[in-house]
This record gives sequence, structure tokens and C-alpha cells, in this order.
Amino acid sequence: MIKNWIDAAAARWTDACYLEDAGGAGQLTFAGLQRSTRAWARYLDRAGVAPGSRVALRLPDPLGYASALVAILGAGRVVVPLDPAAPAAELARVFEVARPQAVVTDGGLAPSLPGRGLPGPDLPAWGLPVLTPPGPDEAGELGQPDAATSAGGIFLCTSGTTGTPKGVLLRESQLSHVAGCVAIHHRLTPADRGYCCLPLFHVNAEVVGLLATLAARACLVVDRRFSPRGFWAMIEEQEITWINAVPAIITILAREPDAARTPGRIRFVRSASAPLPPSASGRFEQRFGVPIIETYGMTEAASMITTNPLDGPRKPGSAGRPAGAQVRVVQQARGRYVPCPRGTVGQVQIRGRGVIGAYAAGGRPGAIGPDGWLDTGDLGHLDRDGYLFLAGRSDDVINRGGEKIYPREIEDFLVAQPGVRSAVVVAARDEVLGQVSVAFVVPAGPGRPDYLPDAQLEQTLRAACAAALPRFKRPTAFYLVHELPLGPGGKVARRRLQALAAAHRPPESGAAA
Repeated sequence: MIKNWIDAAAARWTDACYLEDAGGAGQLTFAGLQRSTRAWARYLDRAGVAPGSRVALRLPDPLGYASALVAILGAGRVVVPLDPAAPAAELARVFEVARPQAVVTDGGLAPSLPGRGLPGPDLPAWGLPVLTPPGPDEAGELGQPDAATSAGGIFLCTSGTTGTPKGVLLRESQLSHVAGCVAIHHRLTPADRGYCCLPLFHVNAEVVGLLATLAARACLVVDRRFSPRGFWAMIEEQEITWINAVPAIITILAREPDAARTPGRIRFVRSASAPLPPSASGRFEQRFGVPIIETYGMTEAASMITTNPLDGPRKPGSAGRPAGAQVRVVQQARGRYVPCPRGTVGQVQIRGRGVIGAYAAGGRPGAIGPDGWLDTGDLGHLDRDGYLFLAGRSDDVINRGGEKIYPREIEDFLVAQPGVRSAVVVAARDEVLGQVSVAFVVPAGPGRPDYLPDAQLEQTLRAACAAALPRFKRPTAFYLVHELPLGPGGKVARRRLQALAAAHRPPESGAAA
């Protein structure tokens, strides 16, 4: 199916650009993608890596990574995307779950891979071929079209920070369904030029970025990392029409003191991967006049589940309405799930053509019911118009002496206060109440219009909470930190903060998950 998309795009949009490096290192046309896909198919065939086999991918260059990922997928193989910067121990954990038949890397990265189950000193015993991308001479003439295959897919590992990762196998039918929904709901056309600096080993960049762009026959500009310095000049120079972002990027851009006005071609900025505080989206839209489209997705659903519409109403704090998937909010009663009344917080469950029917490895028993409903682990409510509002993860809820506290409600309140750049609320142990809430706050730095000295900021936040929040919701402690620990996808590492709260000390500057 993905190969059919590639062939159709190459037939009509032959020399149009599909992928482009933001730094000017190169580009890939649709015809080039077709040649690359056929070269990869022949290359893998000769290496004995049959269609449907799992091929791990670890390349440092974003354009090369993106090109190889789509081409290998189009060649009917299952891509196992790897973090090029991941340490050997983390790669070993992923390989233990994914069990690839081959690994694609450049010559300089192979020595850093661990031996057990990976290329390295133990390669002969494990029999895992190490491949490098085929050279230009491998492409040859196009010749007759290769036989279409739908054996490909993407194998991803999720929630691996505290134990064995869960394996998620997304087949081509699931990937193409969700990518098509993204293109339709975001109205992507061949005239669009997207920008994506998100990790290519995460489902967001893969489906929302690469595959939705392919479905729309559009162009995607890929970047190594986000930097606010010169950002809008680069966006204007590249004639970008939409930006694939996460809340951290949006928050930084909204607070940059020297940011220029955005160029006129930008239609919207898409936010995903983590909750976006309404105050951050409001500040951004007021400053730049560009709409923020907040969405909700997860790996098990091949990315997008809900989205706010481009043409309103867009509801602040909401992840929007279902887009290609079914969503329900339920609670347990007498051993079965029953729908929650509108406005009542409950468990968010999903099902649909893009949602997995089972975990490939390591999934929690009972997470997917016999009727196909997957328990996301998220809590939220649906309003009268069917918009989803997320309250947080079920395991992040703070139980203070029997009173339930949803961290996002307090976080949104704190971020809206002067002098606060970002905030996260987690549980801390309490001998009497069981748990209480504590807040990790990143202050607005010196030179910002709303900057407050640390002592004054903490005092201000305590007073604001006392005036606006019920007593049980008020954080018992405020830790002022330089930044929050983040995972590669931009999500806050809450377990790390919980451990630090238990130790009664804030994280060190620059701490990472």
C-alpha cells in the first residue's frame, strides 16, 4: 500500500520535492523515492532479508534516516526505528523486544552497538547482518514495477523507562489509514511544505510527518533539532506552511523576546505528544496570529486519535474530536465498563482501523478488550460537542487522603501565572495522607518581562494557589528548577520527578530521562 502511494506520487509528481534537509544538505524527489524503494527491495532481497522481515534502522542524518525509513517500508519490510543517540544498554532492551533480522547503520555507528543480539563482536553467533544504505549504483534503471506488497510496517517500543518496553507492530494498513486521516483533517495538499524537527524514531514524526506528507504528495522539511535562534528566518526562507511541534517548542517560541513576525504562508502549528497548557497556546496565537491545532495520539493508535478542527471551534485545553478512531470515556461498574456522563472524568478508551488489536510483546494483560477497545491509561472527559479533555495519566493521579487530584488542572493554573515558564505536579509520599502534591516549576529567566526572583516567585505562587485552589489541591512544596527532565519525544519524565520529590531534592540542571 505504501509502495502504491510512492509509485502514484512518482508518476504524477515526478520531480516534485518530497523530503528536504532544513540545513540545505540535500533533497529527495518522488521519483528519487521510487528509485530508492526499488533499490532497497533488491538490496534486501540479495541480503536474504525477505519481505515482512524486521529491519532495525540507525542513521545519524535526518534526511538519510527519513529516506531510508520510507523506502524500506515501501519495500515491504518492517522498520524498527532506533534512536541514533541511545546508549548501548537502551538499544539492547529494544532489540530484545523487536528481534530484528538485520540492522541498517552507517559504518561509524556499528562499533557502539552492544554485542548481545546486536552487531558487534558476537555477530557470527547471532547471525544478524549489518547493512549500509545502498549506493547510487544500486538504483539502476527503474525497469518494470516491483510487485506490490503490504507486508511492511513499523515496529516501535513504548513505555520502556522502568522495565521491559512494550512492542507495538503497526501494519501498513494501520499506518496508511492514520496518515490519510492526518492529511484530510489538516487539509494537506501538494502545495504544502511542512517542517518537522521531532525525532524520526517516534511515531509522530513517522506518521504525521513522513507518511501524511506522502499521502498528500506534499513536501516535508526535516531538521536535526529545534533551535529558537534564527527559527522564523529559516521558516520563511523554506516557505513552510505548517509546523509539526510539541508543547515545549510552542512555549519557547511564544516567550522569545526577539522573535520576528511569522511569515504569511504558515497555516497552522500542530501540537502533539504532551498536553499543551491553554495559557501557552493563547500566548502564541495572540503574538503570532497563527492557530495552534492541539491533537492527541499514541503509538498504539499509529499516532493521531483526536484533533481540533482547522476551522473552529478550537477549544483551549481540549485535544479535539475523534479523527479516524472511536473514543469513549468509561468507568467500571459491577465488573463492566459503562459510559461516563458528559463532563465526568473517566478512563479513555479507543478503537478503530489504526489501533492495534494486540501488543506484539510485553503488553499489559487486559489492556485490549475482546471488543477491540484499548485502555489508553489516560483519564479525561468528553464535553457535549464530543471534544476530549485530558486530565492526565491514570497512574499520575494523586490520592490525598481519598481526594483525587488531577495534576494537569494544577499545572495549567501554575503555567498561567506570571514568572512561570513551565510546571509539573507529581505525588510525594505523606505519612498521614498517603500522598500530597508537589510542583516542579521552571521560572521565566532573567530578561523576560515577567521575570521574578526565586523567593518572590515561590511566595507569589503560594498566594495564587491559596486564593484560587481548594486546600487539598494546593502543592505542599515548590521546587524551582532550570529545566524539566524530558524523554526523546518531549514528554516530561514524571517518574524521575517523583523519585526526586521522594528524596526532597530538585533535579540537577540539564537532567534527562
